[in-house]
Amino acid sequence: MSTRKEKIEAMLADDPRDVFLLYALAMEQRSEGLTEQAIAGFADLTKQQPPYVPAFFMAAQVLVDEDKIAAARTFLRDGIEEARRQGDAHAAGEMSDYLQMLGSEGE
Repeated sequence: MSTRKEKIEAMLADDPRDVFLLYALAMEQRSEGLTEQAIAGFADLTKQQPPYVPAFFMAAQVLVDEDKIAAARTFLRDGIEEARRQGDAHAAGEMSDYLQMLGSEGE
């Protein structure tokens, strides 16, 4: 029996640019504790054309888990800007709330 991650990887072999599968793979990596791979996967998705907005938020959350708050703030600010550019007010609002929860630099 193959794992969910293996199934996603098999589907990616057929369509390596599928953003939903790439996002799912990064989520699986996160759940397996492969945080560096997960962060890299989310970061790659933020560089797609168009950038995949949910990846900004997930990258920030993983970075917070790793106590990399400054890097998380950067992803959130970039994500808020991109969400607004794409007309996704809901995602922009969620990321703004999370950014506010993290507080400002130096706290």
